[in-house]
Amino acid sequence: MTPCIIAIAGPSGSGKSLFAQTIMDEVHRSRPGIAPVLLKEDAYYRDQGHMPVEARAGVNYDHPDAIEQELLSQHLQQLREGQTVPVPRYDYAEHTRQDEYDEVSPAPVVIVEGILLLSNPQLRDVFDIRFFMDTALDVCLLRRIQRDQRERGRTLESIIEQYESSVRPMYQQFIAPSARHADMIITGGGRNRVALDIVRDMVLGRLEGGASRAAVEPRGRT
Repeated sequence: MTPCIIAIAGPSGSGKSLFAQTIMDEVHRSRPGIAPVLLKEDAYYRDQGHMPVEARAGVNYDHPDAIEQELLSQHLQQLREGQTVPVPRYDYAEHTRQDEYDEVSPAPVVIVEGILLLSNPQLRDVFDIRFFMDTALDVCLLRRIQRDQRERGRTLESIIEQYESSVRPMYQQFIAPSARHADMIITGGGRNRVALDIVRDMVLGRLEGGASRAAVEPRGRT
């Protein structure tokens, strides 16, 4: 069976992770023999071990150049061909990759979530189905503050400074325009029940029928 590779894109804090995990869980419950794979674009931040730690902190992590999208594209192609791939692990405290990596095996459903998945033509062409989470930026900012303080030990001042200097400008320059490449724009965050049902059924339909990309293009908002 040729894998169904799905992109879930959108700004940081838009509900991508929750939406992706919910789809994985519901597909697995509906088809117990299917164990979807989840990849995170964040794992592909470029290795910066050659830079001083202070310099790493100043990198614009919301710019496409910060992510090794060519490696992610290569790994997705390899998964499609039935190969196991070594997915990097990223250390947010040190702002570089760890020495360890995760071996990810091929699966009938591969879900990828990240902010810039639809900004790169080469990368977005790998996906069979593409979604964009359209969540209000003030909601995204509040979620980002909570996450970065709780999980990454950052101060409120540093989070706001980064948001104003890079997160919001990069959203306007790269992320928001990439929404036009989505097959469906999802509003309401990761708990949009109507969207979850549609996407789950779309994935299950593709698994059962082997539909072509043209047959699964909803081109709308929900």
